[in-house]
Amino acid sequence: MGAVVRPLPDAWPGEMDGKAVVGKVDIDEQPELRDQYGIMSIPTLIVFKDGKEVSRVLGVQPKQALVQMIENA
Repeated sequence: MGAVVRPLPDAWPGEMDGKAVVGKVDIDEQPELRDQYGIMSIPTLIVFKDGKEVSRVLGVQPKQALVQMIENA
């Protein structure tokens, strides 16, 4: 079964338009992904580049920290 990735709501910052595709996965509905990526806490943000994980952050973060994380990838 394939992963179900849902787009984030409009609250995601517009400055990411064209720079990143942002989505979320319900790990209760996708336990295979939870296990594959070792997700043990919510929220977990994983940044991928060219299909490989380049960074990860756990817990709630300020918007600017997330934007910076994506821009550094």
